[in-house]
Amino acid sequence: MNRKFAVALVLLLQLLALPAEATTFDVGQVWSYRTRAGEEASRAYVARVDRDLGSKPIFHLYIDGLKLKNPLVEGGVQDHLVHVPVSQEALEASVIAMTQEGVIPPDISEGYIIWREAFEQGQAGVFTMSLQQVVQYIEDQFAKQAGAQQQ
Repeated sequence: MNRKFAVALVLLLQLLALPAEATTFDVGQVWSYRTRAGEEASRAYVARVDRDLGSKPIFHLYIDGLKLKNPLVEGGVQDHLVHVPVSQEALEASVIAMTQEGVIPPDISEGYIIWREAFEQGQAGVFTMSLQQVVQYIEDQFAKQAGAQQQ
């Protein structure tokens, strides 16, 4: 093997082995993310960050621009989610680009308080799936709940 080629190969392999730099997420940031079809204008607002509830931070998002089927609301479509707690890994895997920063985030306090009480009692957790999957999961849960109410 050519020595120059071998050295170049070793350097390339070293670069590939370096860990990817983690994205820093902070309150007041607005992110575009990989959305469901038809929701490309949806944005995720970082409304709160808990760094003291465990070994990893928890990011609390407000997500708007949705077309979430929800038979439990008037009109059957919900355009936002007020509180979505996610892991850093889920957020990193979902976002495309920060579109704004320094924004006063929407108020998530009501949903956060309910979540926090349940979390402290071991009855609530954090989403570890992509935001696209979270939105779909929540829509599916609304459909199940509506079906159960019709029975």
